[in-house]
Amino acid sequence: MRNANNFVAPKRKKYFRNKQLKMKTKNDSCCSDNNPKVTHKQNENHDTQSHKEHSDDDGHDHDHLSEEKSIFQMFLPAIISFVLLMVAIGFDNYFPQSWFTGWVRIIWYVVAYAPVGFPVIKEAFVAIKKGEIFSEFLLMSIATIGAFAIAEFPEGVAVMLFYAVGEVFQTLAVQRAKANIKSLLDQRPDEVTILENNVAKTIKAATAKIGDIIQLKAGEKLGLDGELLSDTASFNTAALTGESKPDTKAKGETVLAGMINLNSVCQVKVTVAYTDSKLSKILEMVQEATAKKAPTELFIRKFAKIYTPIVVLLAVLICIVPMLFVADYQFRDWLYRALVFLVISCPCALVISIPLGYFGGIGAASKNGILFKGSNFLDVIATVQNVVMDKTGTMTEGVFKVQEVVFESDFNTEDMLQMVNALESQSTHPVATAIHQFVGKIDSTIELKDVEEIAGHGLKANVNSKELLVGNFKLMDKFSIAYDIDPTTIVYTLIAVSYDKKFVGYLTIADSIKEDAKITIDKLKALGIKTTMLSGDKNTVVQFVAKSLGITNAFGDLLPEGKVNKVKEIISRKETVAFVGDGVNDAPVVALSNVGIAMGGLGSDATIETADVVIQDDRPSKIPMAINIGKQTKKIVWQNIILAFVVKAIVLILGAGGLATMWEAVFADVGVALLAILNAVRIQRKKF
Repeated sequence: MRNANNFVAPKRKKYFRNKQLKMKTKNDSCCSDNNPKVTHKQNENHDTQSHKEHSDDDGHDHDHLSEEKSIFQMFLPAIISFVLLMVAIGFDNYFPQSWFTGWVRIIWYVVAYAPVGFPVIKEAFVAIKKGEIFSEFLLMSIATIGAFAIAEFPEGVAVMLFYAVGEVFQTLAVQRAKANIKSLLDQRPDEVTILENNVAKTIKAATAKIGDIIQLKAGEKLGLDGELLSDTASFNTAALTGESKPDTKAKGETVLAGMINLNSVCQVKVTVAYTDSKLSKILEMVQEATAKKAPTELFIRKFAKIYTPIVVLLAVLICIVPMLFVADYQFRDWLYRALVFLVISCPCALVISIPLGYFGGIGAASKNGILFKGSNFLDVIATVQNVVMDKTGTMTEGVFKVQEVVFESDFNTEDMLQMVNALESQSTHPVATAIHQFVGKIDSTIELKDVEEIAGHGLKANVNSKELLVGNFKLMDKFSIAYDIDPTTIVYTLIAVSYDKKFVGYLTIADSIKEDAKITIDKLKALGIKTTMLSGDKNTVVQFVAKSLGITNAFGDLLPEGKVNKVKEIISRKETVAFVGDGVNDAPVVALSNVGIAMGGLGSDATIETADVVIQDDRPSKIPMAINIGKQTKKIVWQNIILAFVVKAIVLILGAGGLATMWEAVFADVGVALLAILNAVRIQRKKF
């Protein structure tokens, strides 16, 4: 596909060339610093209906509680344990009972411990069988059983009780994050109304077949992708683009699952199976994105595997070593300190709050019509120093209109336009659409042979045994076609035509800059990010658009390899690059950049599949928004890391010195985890 570009034309209604968005999620990434895409590794199959993603990765299973349980059922073991513990403490301290002594007292506390303690002990054994010996479940089991061993029954029960409550809150937080992401995107109705022999029939959306005719009433959501059969219809596309502005479709245009019909009854012919719809692919992609770990997550997982055995060893040393140096050594006291140390050392706050922070970032981005294909790209986009962008369809509307036709008098203008229109029908480029709209119906009597698309140049074919060329002036130069004009003197985009080795003339085509393009550049500059525009269009057009937007660096007349070379130059300076594009010839440079961003509405399938971030509504102002979401996510994640480390370090020191009890230990573990969770979910409520 050639990269003819544009100029500024009078403002007009935006035209969307809708197509099915084929999103194949990228491989799991354990990224290098320079390019996170180079070292992707295939992730294990990810079931979107499963709630075990988190546990599979780090052994810290906050989904072992079934989502199908009610909140009361989830808290019931903790409630039973709490009631029994409060009664026991009452008998111990406020309402002494003669019978509440000896084995009766021990059994009572064991019964109070059982609802919250036995599930954790079971998880510890399961983890050991999997080879994960030093899990937090083992730490909590050792600490609380040890408390029972030294007759600290209330503290043993209390520690496990608070831990269990913390686990439930963490489970709910993870489930809510996943549910939020799904609810943001899965806007399809369960049922659709189809017409069979002009009789309306309601069926399950998943059972609808390609070719079925859906009858969509005003206010109803479309359940499957299809082709509009009615003359016109207006839709709210917020489920797909984050933009509630009505989008009017004409007969024959593609309409997508999740769109809401705003006015009269319309009919839609199903063209894509329920599971293959654009919305299904988006939902699948975003849910799978939660399984792709950011470098920070990967580091914490590796850190926890090293950290936990070390603290267990330190706990043993705290208990045993002092007997060599302390004159009045009391085993019970030092064992208590070791147990406190174990409780404090649980890495719970880190291994749950960090993934939860990234869940929140992905969900916040999805809510705003920005799809990240992995949490690793939230990290990378936060550090971007350069945004390099294409022009057509990225910073401009990508909707061309023919302004004038300048053909030599030796040729019949009408005949030549019909041939040009027939050849352009072989292309999906916006220029082809503009020419077709200008010329009209394609003449089916024109026979094209040996049609060839020359990337970055244009189209070539044989018509009536004579060579027909339609493209930019580089195409004329490539085939040694002589012409007597200077293309650089004309600011408009030019489409040159030659026939039978003779220069026929040219068409001028104009495009308009997107209304939020200037704001986008201003916001990027405010973030301290350098901007560059690369385009295959003629340099005069590129420079004009760049000047209008305030872009300092702009280069035109570039072939796909030219764009690649320009991006390589930036990368060679050890600077991070985000490239934004939409055309097929943008796919190589999107793959090369640190973060590839595709325009999802007008963008080609190849570019969308290659990209790391997809902007659903084609609005360039979402670029700085995506960067800001990345920065805020990273900020919250690091706040949680620092909070956990600082609090744990302080209480660990106090615990080793005998200045902290089990209660401080509970705060350092469960309390910090809950604070970190509350901080992590903030990003889902932020407005960007």
